[in-house]
Amino acid sequence: MQINLYATFRLAAGVKTIQIDLPSGATVYQAVQAAVEKYPALRVHWLNDAGEIHAHVHCLLNGDDVATLPLKWNMPLHPDDTLDFFPPVVGG
Repeated sequence: MQINLYATFRLAAGVKTIQIDLPSGATVYQAVQAAVEKYPALRVHWLNDAGEIHAHVHCLLNGDDVATLPLKWNMPLHPDDTLDFFPPVVGG
């Protein structure tokens, strides 16, 4: 599956796209863990000390905001899914 990074997340990882192989049915949270394992610099931006995803991390699963999906970060994934990660945006 593909993970696209934007803005400061892209800068932290040093890449704009991450390819990860997960079994079908793995969750969005498991994709986060796999991405952080592959690019440890993302850990501080995405996870707190307890391993929970920061509230300011915005993720889209195939264009749908993960926060609005029924299982949120526990949504199951398919190999052809795409995740887009955006940092918080401020300003006007």
